[in-house]
Amino acid sequence: MVRAKLILIAIATILTIGSASAWFIISEKQAAQERRARFFGSPKAYPTSGGEKMKLEW
Repeated sequence: MVRAKLILIAIATILTIGSASAWFIISEKQAAQERRARFFGSPKAYPTSGGEKMKLEW
């Protein structure tokens, strides 16, 4: 009886650790993708109002 309980506790512990580590790895990948998109991505809106007028040089 005690041996069966120990086996069940060991299985539950392994499943808990496995699911926690999988969740951590997946969340880190998503965070890395967001950082990569912010760094390499281009802005979606290009403001064209204001700014400096182009000067013609002859």
